[in-house]
Amino acid sequence: MERIPIPIAMLPQKSSSFSQATIREEKLGRNLSLGAIKLNEHIERAKKDAAEAAGDKKAAAGGGEGGPADGSGVGETPEPPPHEEPDLAELSAEVDAFLASRDGDAPLSISEVTLDRFASAVEVEIAQSEGEEGKWALGEGGEQPLILAAIKRIVTLASALTATGGGNGTEGAVKYTIGVHRVTGVLHRSMTFLEDELHALLEDPCLAKTHKASESGSATAKSMKRPPSFGQGGDPDRSVVPPTEGGSAGDDASQSQPFPAETVDHLRAMAEVMITAGYETECTQVFLVARRNALDATMQSLGYEKASIDDVVRMAWEGLESEIGTWIKAYRHILNAGLSAEHDLCVRVFVGRNAGLGRDIFADLARCAMLQMFNFTEAVAMTKRAAEKLFKVLDMYEAIRDGAPVVDGFISTNKAEGGENSSGAEALADLKSELASVRSRLGESAAAIFCDLESSIRADAGKQPVPGGAVHPLTRYLMNYLKYACEYKNTLEQVFREFHRPDADDSPGHEGESNPFAAQLMEVMELLHGSLEAKSKLYKDLALSSIFLMNNGRYMLQKIRGSPEINAVVGEAWARKRSTDLRQYHKNYQRETWGRVLNVLRDDGGITVKGHVQKPVLKERFKQFNAAMDEIQRTQGAWVVSDEQLQSELRVSITAVVVPAYRSFLGRFAQHFTAGRQTEKYIKLSADDLEGIIEELFEGSAGSMSRRRN
Repeated sequence: MERIPIPIAMLPQKSSSFSQATIREEKLGRNLSLGAIKLNEHIERAKKDAAEAAGDKKAAAGGGEGGPADGSGVGETPEPPPHEEPDLAELSAEVDAFLASRDGDAPLSISEVTLDRFASAVEVEIAQSEGEEGKWALGEGGEQPLILAAIKRIVTLASALTATGGGNGTEGAVKYTIGVHRVTGVLHRSMTFLEDELHALLEDPCLAKTHKASESGSATAKSMKRPPSFGQGGDPDRSVVPPTEGGSAGDDASQSQPFPAETVDHLRAMAEVMITAGYETECTQVFLVARRNALDATMQSLGYEKASIDDVVRMAWEGLESEIGTWIKAYRHILNAGLSAEHDLCVRVFVGRNAGLGRDIFADLARCAMLQMFNFTEAVAMTKRAAEKLFKVLDMYEAIRDGAPVVDGFISTNKAEGGENSSGAEALADLKSELASVRSRLGESAAAIFCDLESSIRADAGKQPVPGGAVHPLTRYLMNYLKYACEYKNTLEQVFREFHRPDADDSPGHEGESNPFAAQLMEVMELLHGSLEAKSKLYKDLALSSIFLMNNGRYMLQKIRGSPEINAVVGEAWARKRSTDLRQYHKNYQRETWGRVLNVLRDDGGITVKGHVQKPVLKERFKQFNAAMDEIQRTQGAWVVSDEQLQSELRVSITAVVVPAYRSFLGRFAQHFTAGRQTEKYIKLSADDLEGIIEELFEGSAGSMSRRRN
């Protein structure tokens, strides 16, 4: 729609729509321009000249007929009878008659005075409506609001007076020169008023019912968020949406509620009038800015605050972790609820021939809102990689991924409504492209963080063995990390298929080619196993080395079998292999520790020779057994087996072999010692004492075992 031309010399300058006006007279005063005052002077002068001419003519006519007998009053003009100024309704009727006749064969004329009076009446109506409740309420018979009817009429009148299509239009532009300036000036004032009202309703839909704009400052204070779209010295037809630096300070409750049908009707009527008058740019701009402010306010109510990329990159992980959680909540709400509501609002406000404009407005709004949030994800992807960041990065990746169908839905809807070649389609396409780019950055970051686990294992080159052969901290950390990572199994598989770049020396026939994430996880597991094998050699005692490998192997196996997700990735074959390793570690421990004890208790021909017991040899065997048990108590009492099941298995297996052998040894040879001091000197433990010692092994404290020797 081409804007109704306004003569530059007489154009009333719009006061800033963001300035505070506390009383009605000030509001009216700021809209009455110098040009309008000069026009009034022209009109008053025209009235005076017309009255003088009429008086002269009447005086001349009276003189020809003789006039009064006394000659008094000759040449004087009688005072016109007093009359009331016509109200807006009467003036509107005259204007409507003038407009209706223009398409006929005998168009009516309208006086400059009437045009001036009508323009002034509309201007007063606007000023009075600025602080009035219920200004947009329908009449009793469903008639449109008085203020809206007046503005529509001034738009139609201005268009008729400034038409340049020839015929009556050209004649009117010349004939009503003064009226054109006056009417178009009020038209501009009307558009300023609609702009403020549109912005106020868009930021606070409750104003449609209470609408205490002058008391709450909704039409002015809230407008401080936006620059004037009718800026002096600028191009009024240039559509530029300025960036907003903050959200609306309004209550988020009003932002999250859908717009009432009554409010939508008012918004639609105001938008249609502005577009008809040629103020499409201003209507678009105020709509975008107001709704961006509303979305910003919603984000703030969810705890999300905009931060620069530099701020995010420098943020400590503890703070950034919390910010990521807030971002995810805000992103999902805006995408799934906020933008859907905005799309619905645009569809309901911009209908018919304006539907395309509504689609473009929504597309720009969606793109601006999403790009603002994508800046945060870009910043997170730029931060230094660390293992603990993986899961929050995956959470963000899932939010972006799950939101893609929503954007696709907006694109499909726009295309179905005939907007595939519009600027809105281009904006939505840009949004989809940015979404894919951000998703790729997050996916690449997640894959790189997981692959860095290999470096963490290789870098753990500690030279100090873990006391007591307990589970190594690296084992505990990595297995819990992998268990948690496998809760993201499907996402990580997707990430590795799409974004992981294998090393150049990876062979095409690699067993994990079909599932690069599983292959990477198995690589980490194998590296951990190899690292533990190397760390076991730090123990000088081979038995303790076996305890260490048992502890760590059992911990790994328990984590795998306790998690269906990681078990599905690792597979049963790997678990069986680790179980076989555990049994071998167990055998190694028993051979190194208790094999020597059993050799002492075995009669290999040195104790009994030709049916006679060799007491010196027997005494030496008991000494060796007691010394071995002292050594086991002193050292292995501090060894640790944290897994209760493994601890029980070890004790049972030791008891089952050693205690019966010792009981048999005692039964055969105890009677060969003289009762009393000799027996006490060589036989220091009973079979029950031995069993009690074994039951206290692997608790990590040697102190409790010494009590058995009393």
